[in-house]
Amino acid sequence: MVAAAALDAMAGTRWGRWLGLVTAVWVQCISGNNYTFSNYSDALKTLMGLTQLQLNGLSVAKDVGKAFGLLAGLASDRVPTWLLLAIGSLEGLLGYGAQWMVVSGSVPPLPYWQMCVFLCLGGNSTTWMNTAVLVTCIRNFRRSRGPVSGLLKGYVGLSTAIFTDVCSALFADDPASFLVMLAVVPASVCALAMVFLREGPAGGDGGEEEDGRCFAAINALAVAIALYLLAADLTGVGGGGGVVSAVFVAVLLVLLASPGAVPAILAWKSWVKARKAANADLEEAEADSMAATPLLVAAGKAAAGRDGEDEARAPGGRPRLGEEHTIAEALTSLDFWVMFASFLMEVGTGLAVMNNLGQMGVAMGYADVSLFVSMTSIWGFFGRIASGTISEHFIKTRAIPRPLWNAASQVLMAAGYIVMALAMPGSLFVGSVVVGACYGVRLAVTVPTASELFGLKYYGLIYNILILNLPLGSFLFSGLLAGLLYDAEATPVPGGGNTCVGAHCYRLVFLVMAAACAVGFGLDVLLCVRTKRVYAKIHQSKRARGSAAVAQRVS
Repeated sequence: MVAAAALDAMAGTRWGRWLGLVTAVWVQCISGNNYTFSNYSDALKTLMGLTQLQLNGLSVAKDVGKAFGLLAGLASDRVPTWLLLAIGSLEGLLGYGAQWMVVSGSVPPLPYWQMCVFLCLGGNSTTWMNTAVLVTCIRNFRRSRGPVSGLLKGYVGLSTAIFTDVCSALFADDPASFLVMLAVVPASVCALAMVFLREGPAGGDGGEEEDGRCFAAINALAVAIALYLLAADLTGVGGGGGVVSAVFVAVLLVLLASPGAVPAILAWKSWVKARKAANADLEEAEADSMAATPLLVAAGKAAAGRDGEDEARAPGGRPRLGEEHTIAEALTSLDFWVMFASFLMEVGTGLAVMNNLGQMGVAMGYADVSLFVSMTSIWGFFGRIASGTISEHFIKTRAIPRPLWNAASQVLMAAGYIVMALAMPGSLFVGSVVVGACYGVRLAVTVPTASELFGLKYYGLIYNILILNLPLGSFLFSGLLAGLLYDAEATPVPGGGNTCVGAHCYRLVFLVMAAACAVGFGLDVLLCVRTKRVYAKIHQSKRARGSAAVAQRVS
């Protein structure tokens, strides 16, 4: 009890909040295991003698696990963060552990329905982890939702590349070893996060200048990690084996641990400040300061309003966008379903590419697709981390609605699918980069947008309702569209299953997905128009609070 009270008290300090955010970053580094199916899908297909439609059924089962994320959303307001993390890590240990036993030959191939269950468990495990870190960190940093979302989702984007490159370096891309990593590593990291990731008291995240410097430092470290992984992929250094590979992994682990320096520095500054306060009588100086600036402070608070928190609900009637919504009010809002449908168009098609990269690579003549899997992950990181920070900047300076960036990413995504349909040399490389980046933008921008439009009170459940379009999109675009059209072009192989080689295998799939993104673009533009008022108010409050802070410093 004493230890728990001490940890709760730590969560209320500035450095404690940042320590929680850093541990959340580490959780996100291992939460992208759901996007790694292409790394071992071919082993499952061969071992179980599956057709492409059956294999895509397994990938859909993996994504259907996200539908049960509603349980995590319901639990997020009722149970502590550590319990959410514990449930997620145990589910992942069971789901990926069972898949490892099959792929390694420890047990005979399980019946198809049982494999679907275990893939579903593995997919559901990430919803508990993501809900725990997103809800806790956005509530801890209410006035920095864009940067927090971009940072956390950015590290999720890197996680696939981290797993892929480490497995390539240490285990020569062995699928059984890869599945061991997916089972054991997340459980270990979540055990650490269960101790330090806690929700602090509301309204305690002031000091925006210092927060901005901390975000910039962690973002810079994240970019360094991404560039390091990108360089290793393009040069092949990480997969060389022996001492070279060991050094690659060691440096990567140091880079991943480096964000821990931020809360360490903040804790040291806090200790120094406390020592100075204990040795000096500051009461008179503080009284003078309070007497000199009360009007400025009051004016700043009045002008800033409740930015970064959620507006008090208007008395009577339906809440407007930007006010707190109940679940029923959010689900009966046209804007929610416009956001849901546009999300489906982009994320559903992106999942179809990620789930089928293995077969797409074979169709286009590549024996190894690990490079494309890693590229999707790394560029997904750049899309996530850039869009969170950039969208926040343009809200503050120009009052540009956040959904505009989703609309732009839909256009780029459609162009990427057209390039892939043309099957020009290098088109799969270009497509994996574009799909990864745009998928990352969508995830990072939608997370804070949902909280800004519908409030934070029921955010955990609203977020998990939104991501129901992941299993739905996987079923429509990966399971049905890609699976059926591939099987129509494929030829059977001895022993069961089928294969297809040539640009024709996925051409129609890419063209249909480009059309879907065009529809999504129209929906995002509509949402931009409908949310202009909300973002104009956020813009005004951010500018007012900034002006008040400047006036207070000058005084």
